Amino acid sequence: MKITLTLDPDVAAKAREGAARLRRPFKEVVNAALRIGLDSLLAPQSSKPYRTTPRPMGLREEFSYDRIAELLAQAEGEDHP
Repeated sequence: MKITLTLDPDVAAKAREGAARLRRPFKEVVNAALRIGLDSLLAPQSSKPYRTTPRPMGLREEFSYDRIAELLAQAEGEDHP
């Protein structure tokens, strides 16, 4: 596919330098750079993982895991199914 593209002077200079250094055709270097750049540009950005700091809560002294059904009944109310 043939397309006319205007490159900024610094970009053209880097592409020419890369072609000379790699001993590859200018067209090949530009196509490779565009592929890498577009893949990077269009890839979904990774988000920072969400982190929390756990803190020991413990139960208040008047509560006990042994009577969890009673605690749930108190919390939910008598009318809760």
